[in-house]
Amino acid sequence: MITKFKPENAEKPVIRPYTPVSDESDKGHMDLLVKVYPNGPMSEHLFSMKPGDTLDIKGPIPKYSWSENKHSHIAFIAGGTGITPMYQLMRAIFNNPSDKTKVSLIYGNVGESDILLREEFDKLEKEHPDQFKTFYTLDNPTESWHNGKGFISKEVLKEILPDAKQDNIKVFVCGPPGLYKAISGPKTSPTDQGDLSGALKELGYSKEQVYKF
Repeated sequence: MITKFKPENAEKPVIRPYTPVSDESDKGHMDLLVKVYPNGPMSEHLFSMKPGDTLDIKGPIPKYSWSENKHSHIAFIAGGTGITPMYQLMRAIFNNPSDKTKVSLIYGNVGESDILLREEFDKLEKEHPDQFKTFYTLDNPTESWHNGKGFISKEVLKEILPDAKQDNIKVFVCGPPGLYKAISGPKTSPTDQGDLSGALKELGYSKEQVYKF
């Protein structure tokens, strides 16, 4: 979905995309997961809103069409708030007992407090131990951190992702520009996935096996 508002005295409106994290079957409301950034024109506006304020919203805007068991194994590579479209797809899979798709998540953040939806992912992993696996990595970990450290590397991808030679797999990527550059290469436009490059290409994945949110 697309959000829009026009600040006072501004020539152009602020437009930002967000992915709802509430269940699609919920009626009368939707939940957004938004991280406020200093001088972030939309996030600061959202956090300043009060009950009764309004916001222009357009959507839904479908991206990757899903049907149960569409792939045998999917993997999510996310950075920061790039996790939200992946959580939406995970929810569709794990809310459907007939969907047996295996799911792997590699999620990178700056610090442990930046890990969004961690309780939800930990719960899913406990409820579906044979179907869902998570791997967290931090740029600035504390001494007590026992998961991954540093940026998402090619070595981590090789260890966690389903092998590129497996049949019917899909790898999804979403995060900041630096993550796209290192992992998959950027999208050319909202409707053009662009060429595959980066670590995924080096590991033997094809353009058809990768989707960039």
